[in-house]
Amino acid sequence: MKNILIKGAGVGGLTTAFMLQQKGFSVTISAPPSSPIGTASWYAGGMLAPYCEREIAEQIVEDLGIQAIEWWYKTLPYLLIRKGTLVVAPARDKVELERFSERTHHHRIINGEEIACLEPDLAERFNHALFYENEAHLDPRKALIALKENLIKNGACFVDIKTSETNFDIIIDATGIARLGKDKNIRGVRGEMLLVRSRDIKISRPIRLLHPRFPLYIVPRQDNIFMVGATMIESDFDGAISVRSMMELLNAAYTLHPAFAEAEIIESGVGVRPCYPDNFPSVRKHGNHISINGFYRHGFLLSPEMAKRAMKLVVE
Repeated sequence: MKNILIKGAGVGGLTTAFMLQQKGFSVTISAPPSSPIGTASWYAGGMLAPYCEREIAEQIVEDLGIQAIEWWYKTLPYLLIRKGTLVVAPARDKVELERFSERTHHHRIINGEEIACLEPDLAERFNHALFYENEAHLDPRKALIALKENLIKNGACFVDIKTSETNFDIIIDATGIARLGKDKNIRGVRGEMLLVRSRDIKISRPIRLLHPRFPLYIVPRQDNIFMVGATMIESDFDGAISVRSMMELLNAAYTLHPAFAEAEIIESGVGVRPCYPDNFPSVRKHGNHISINGFYRHGFLLSPEMAKRAMKLVVE
């Protein structure tokens, strides 16, 4: 059986390692020990929203995303939350909601009473919304940790990035934005997010708040914590969140519900997403090297399919 080195511990690398290990391969994962697990993945929203993503993505993203929901449910059923997605817009941005509805499908247009039934704390705040009941979400950090723990439990090794490649039959590079400058087609898209804590509001599913410049979203996590994200800036700068971005994210939360004005900001984060020109990931093989990269904003949505493609190249 082939001995495989996987470089990178983001969702792409860990998903690939998990699938290969399930097939009986010996896997070793190299990653910087001091960084969060897969930096861009660590700051992800964790939304599995193939129908909503169709608003800007190609049909294949929706198709593969539907399959991804089932893969995550099979793999980490205790982490997957299947309560759908709610898309809302302030009255002044009603046209944005209409446009979003026209560009997507598999949703219901619901009124204020129905919104209140789904999310009581949003009662009387919005007149209409779109409800995508077949979408799901998970906590990306818990998912990454669960994958890593499962890999270690079943014999995988995590090593430093300086580990020699000479003892491995196949090397899989899933290092994401670290390939910037080495892969001429990779560019960076900066994403900024906040974690806030509020005991004054309860939300049970991701809420997308439409905005003329870019959509923002709020995703519930445990312990009264909410992830507010995320900007999409064409830049590979990985410095701290900007004042402007923080104001926009906080304004989105406040627009959703005034109770967020009293929320604690417990963390801000920045992840630079690796992207190809078509914003769709690629899996390529050169000799005994395989690269997986370019997930854009679809890491958790498309990593199961890209891992399957990488596995096919391994067994060729």
